[in-house]
Amino acid sequence: MSEPAGNAIASRAGFVAPEDDFARRLQQLAHVTARLAAAETIDAVATVVVSHVVDAIGAAVSTLMLREGDRLRLVATHGVRPGVQQEFATFDINDANPAGEAVRTARPVVVSDVETIREKYAAIADRMPQDRSLVCLPLTVGTETLGVIGLTFEENWLPGQRELDLLTTFADSCAQAVRRIRATEEAGEKARHLTFLAEVSAELARSIDYRETLANVAQLAVPMLADWCTVALVQDGRLTTVALAHADPEKVAWAWQIEHQFPIDIDAPTGVPNVVRTGTSELHREITDEMLAASARDDEHLRIARELDLGSALVVPLTARGRTVGAMSMLRTSGRRPFDEADLVTAEDLARRAAVAIENARLHRQTEDIALQLQRAVLPDDLAALTGWRVAAHYTPGGRAEVGGDFYDAVDLGSGRLAVFIGDVMGHGVEAAAAMAQMRASVRAFLSIDPAPAAVVGRLDAMYERLHISEMATLAYLLIDSGDRRVRFVLAGHYPPLVVSADGSRHFVAALPQRPLGAGADSRVEASEPLEPDEVLLLYTDGLVERRDESIDDGLARLERHAGLLARAPLDAGLRALVDALRDPAGLDDVTALAVRVPPADA
Repeated sequence: MSEPAGNAIASRAGFVAPEDDFARRLQQLAHVTARLAAAETIDAVATVVVSHVVDAIGAAVSTLMLREGDRLRLVATHGVRPGVQQEFATFDINDANPAGEAVRTARPVVVSDVETIREKYAAIADRMPQDRSLVCLPLTVGTETLGVIGLTFEENWLPGQRELDLLTTFADSCAQAVRRIRATEEAGEKARHLTFLAEVSAELARSIDYRETLANVAQLAVPMLADWCTVALVQDGRLTTVALAHADPEKVAWAWQIEHQFPIDIDAPTGVPNVVRTGTSELHREITDEMLAASARDDEHLRIARELDLGSALVVPLTARGRTVGAMSMLRTSGRRPFDEADLVTAEDLARRAAVAIENARLHRQTEDIALQLQRAVLPDDLAALTGWRVAAHYTPGGRAEVGGDFYDAVDLGSGRLAVFIGDVMGHGVEAAAAMAQMRASVRAFLSIDPAPAAVVGRLDAMYERLHISEMATLAYLLIDSGDRRVRFVLAGHYPPLVVSADGSRHFVAALPQRPLGAGADSRVEASEPLEPDEVLLLYTDGLVERRDESIDDGLARLERHAGLLARAPLDAGLRALVDALRDPAGLDDVTALAVRVPPADA
């Protein structure tokens, strides 16, 4: 179309609309343009374009196509046959057709003869009746072309120059409306994305169980970002799907079955394997049938993929501290707006946050394992080897994120004497476990010098003061003498031991409260009380008696009620039964208990 548009239209149509007809159309288009100014959604714009313009200009067929990247998507039609509408639902702007040319050149394209259509646009020649003409008007704002309006007229009629100018002005108004609405939608979308990322951050900070966290994050992404969301991690050299979300629970169950039937091929050239290998995201604005066929394992896999009705996809790497640990995939069905660069930015931000949470959870687990190994390494292995004494112990780590500082031990001093102690270093993690190991070693060292309770705890006070130890600890230290049938003890901020008689009666030992270790030196005054044969002394840490929703008096009363279990069973079995009866369902704190049965009179 090298000649001026107006001359071409006049020469080909051989007709120019009368003045009264032009005035009528001018008035109608002005009314339609006013409707565009009031439109608040793309659907409203589409209604104006495909319905009201038909009446205003007398077109037989009208279409509105909007640009998405390098493709045009048909968003509204009037007078288009269903088969043609499906065939041209979306297509590349470089395809040989008038709409693509209008977008590429940002100029109207006018065609009125079959010869030109066959020569330039062979793909649509068989779909255009011979007695029709076509006008494609680009929707341009500045240097950006947002889409195209297509108008088809009967009897090869074409608008004159003035009408074409008027239609071009209308197309500009339509473009302005589309740009305005999209800007509003983009602002709202950005706000929703920020809110979404804030919710994700809160979820990621809520737990260090990365599987549970990733499952919740995937749920948050549906339907905010996608119709489907999956997360795959590299585990033992394989890619394993650890989270899968969809709005329909039945579809989720079905999808898990498909994942099991067709696991991820780690050598696949595209998708999750490629993103994990390269650390680079993939954005697929349109998922074509060719793409599905290329990635399908077999005919059954292809059939299932087609049933999903996928429209577009995003795959983003889970990368933290320079290491890619997996990938997150998001899929939208064909009826939803395809993913774009803004969605990619949000998805990559989400993936970065999730990857950091995964890496933190991994490092935390390693730290927790070190602390647990340290704690178990310094706890006594076998108290049953104490000659002449029946001693049982129980230790269960809490369900919190970090290991605590519980410790205990029993040392046979000979001559019928046994030193037993239990304590709790305040805090959790490696620091608490290390302090616990130091405390246990120190108690054993000091009792080898003088096992008297006041002497041992007094030396611990001096050690705290000289070494400026910051970790406070509670301690119950007892010296049991089976010869004179007495127990001497000091309680440094610790709960009092419980005495259970052979007949099932029980009481807590009486002692004045003293400061915990690290809370300042105290006058370590021993207390003592007599013991009877077969009585059981029970030492324990706070995890056995404390619960968040009740007072400590309730916990101690519950312990006293159930302590009869120690009198009616072998010591190991009785202690296990007692712990099971008292265990906090929340299981947040470590539970440690140590029981010693006084030897019988003839021992």
